[in-house]
Amino acid sequence: MKRIGIIGAGAVTAATVSSLIAPAGIDPEIIIVNRTHKRAVGLAEDFTYAAAAESRATVRAGSYADLAGADLVIITAGVNEKDGGATDRNDDEGRRKLIPANARAYIDMIGQLSEVDPKATVLVVTDPPDPLASLARRIAPEMTVLSSGTTIDSLRFRYWIGRELGVPASEVDAVVLGEHGTSAVYAWSSARVGGRRVLDLLVESGADVVEVQERIRESVKYSNISIIEGIGASQHGIGSVVADIAEAIVGNSHAIMPVASYLEEFDTFVGMPTVLGREGVVRILRPELTEEEQALLEESARVLREADAVAFDALER
Repeated sequence: MKRIGIIGAGAVTAATVSSLIAPAGIDPEIIIVNRTHKRAVGLAEDFTYAAAAESRATVRAGSYADLAGADLVIITAGVNEKDGGATDRNDDEGRRKLIPANARAYIDMIGQLSEVDPKATVLVVTDPPDPLASLARRIAPEMTVLSSGTTIDSLRFRYWIGRELGVPASEVDAVVLGEHGTSAVYAWSSARVGGRRVLDLLVESGADVVEVQERIRESVKYSNISIIEGIGASQHGIGSVVADIAEAIVGNSHAIMPVASYLEEFDTFVGMPTVLGREGVVRILRPELTEEEQALLEESARVLREADAVAFDALER
């Protein structure tokens, strides 16, 4: 049985576990570790009964020692956007506002994990995931570290394109690159539906292409804030996405998802279409970009390097 550890016992963990125990999944053993152990125990017991009804997966609470040798460790713990005051549409800092508080938590969590498994494979989900992944890599250089990257952004991008063109999101091939945040790059030039360029289809529909692009970008950019305003936390979409990433890694499926990994070219973690397997990154698939999109990607990487520096500062304190 594959073993997946999750550090954190909040809403995103709950949504992730819910997806991981689905009948069509990989039936893993899931171990929940949380600073407040009682919360991990309660969440694990609740999902134990859900798993019994749905699949052969198992869920239990544990300690860091129980994560040694896990196929994957997912980290969701940390201050969320609502509690961290990162819900202002007029503030381009966005999720990066959460770095100081969550960097301090990551120093502790990665430190404890590295003591029991210095070569663990880690998926960072806590916001903002990319600079926190950079921090984890610096703390524990032998670990294989990925972040959830722009996977949820890309899903939202495909949804809104599909809605505009009247097709399911699953029929849209489109990707968001760079930061999971306000500097994200929307790769319109490579977006396709049924082999046709999305931009061409929008022109044929008679739409104002620039207006549609801006409207979709705004919908994706502020999606988390809209969700938080309604239910307090973004959880179900990201939980489903995280489960998909986990199953791709643990199941060695070679599925392609725009997670973020350290790319030497940019000297930071950048969301990019990635072939996933048990070793983490199998291959990076760089999409063809226009000069403007490439410039935007380089700017996003610059923003991320600055965010990394803020995260690294926590190590000096």
